[in-house]
Amino acid sequence: MNEDLVKNFWHKFVQENPQLADENTPYTSWAFGLNEEQARELLDLVKSGDKTATCSLYRMYEVEDAPLPTEGEFNVITDWDGNPEAVTRTTDLDIIPFLAVPEDFAEKEGEGDKSYEYWHDAHVEFFTEELKSINEEFEDDLPVVCEQFELLYKE
Repeated sequence: MNEDLVKNFWHKFVQENPQLADENTPYTSWAFGLNEEQARELLDLVKSGDKTATCSLYRMYEVEDAPLPTEGEFNVITDWDGNPEAVTRTTDLDIIPFLAVPEDFAEKEGEGDKSYEYWHDAHVEFFTEELKSINEEFEDDLPVVCEQFELLYKE
């Protein structure tokens, strides 16, 4: 991630949206996916307004000792190379078993044909691949972090 680019992007966002945040408002910065192609595809869906939710494995937060997202949190979303392109704010957060993710969540993720079947299959594949990095296997009762967000700014 290019921290200077992210800081400058955040500065531009708060200058144009002082009613939402200021220079001291905390934010996170990250890219979607496991590779450049996924990061680009998902970032473009966020920027188009088709993607207003994301789902991640709770287990990865544990392994990486990373803080969970929180409602109201600001996020600077970057491409794979760390170039910032969007600011979102988390509006809702649930931690539930993967098999309990509701069908309407798939549509909010905005991927593929927006069907639950597409979402399910793509996430089983994604989570299976992600868990290989820590020598674990995917099980459909693993807890996932279901985050909904609103797009506040894009370039």
